[in-house]
Amino acid sequence: MPFALSSFMPGLAGSGFAVLLAATLLGGLVRGFTGFGFAMVFMPLASMVLGPVAALGLIWFIDLPFALPIAARSAKRAEWGEILPLLLTATLALPAGIWLLTWLDRETMRWILAVLVLLAVALMASGWRYHGQPTLSLSLGVGALSGLFNGMASIGGMPLAVFWLGAQRNDRHKTRANMQAFFGVSTLISGTVLWWKGILTTGSLLMAVPLFAVYGIGLWAGTHGFRIASEQSFRRGAYAVIFLSALISLPFWDAVIGR
Repeated sequence: MPFALSSFMPGLAGSGFAVLLAATLLGGLVRGFTGFGFAMVFMPLASMVLGPVAALGLIWFIDLPFALPIAARSAKRAEWGEILPLLLTATLALPAGIWLLTWLDRETMRWILAVLVLLAVALMASGWRYHGQPTLSLSLGVGALSGLFNGMASIGGMPLAVFWLGAQRNDRHKTRANMQAFFGVSTLISGTVLWWKGILTTGSLLMAVPLFAVYGIGLWAGTHGFRIASEQSFRRGAYAVIFLSALISLPFWDAVIGR
């Protein structure tokens, strides 16, 4: 790794930086294209290199400068009547997810993370659809799962994706606006809790600096792809990238490739 980069990522090998670079770019593409999915791509891959706790702090810093402006632009199109109940229970469940993250060992968390992502993609790609208007109890339950997963691995968008992408009545524009507005608010809330728990560190911030531009390029490319893509390609493209990221990150492969 060049010396200039090693000063931002001390102790990280060149191969590790390459993994973070690829994860950031692919995650940005998915996030720009769908309005969600950065963490679902980034966290399984980054956890191989850094471990889940350090990866969680890193992803928060990478996404922050982009999530807030995107959320502000999406706020007018979002359905806040659906978002606010989700935010309430997501906030309440967030500390429990962080506790699980710090309590479970690194390899167990990697397995949990990869399996959860694979299951979510399988459910979304299966063609399952939720019929009717979401009830308050369902929204509260999905919010609680989102907060739990957000604290465990910053993948709070996963249950939301199943919830909103699966709704027949939602088109991709409404889904994207809801996701982006939710993430803008939840990013501020989760940042407060992560800082309090000591997960957001100066080291995480420094490590994020070389990745900001890469993430921005991915977001830009994904956003332009969203404007020209069909509904079918919109869903299939996102599912494929998320699925491959989770599959590659499975600890099973460590012994196979000597990682």
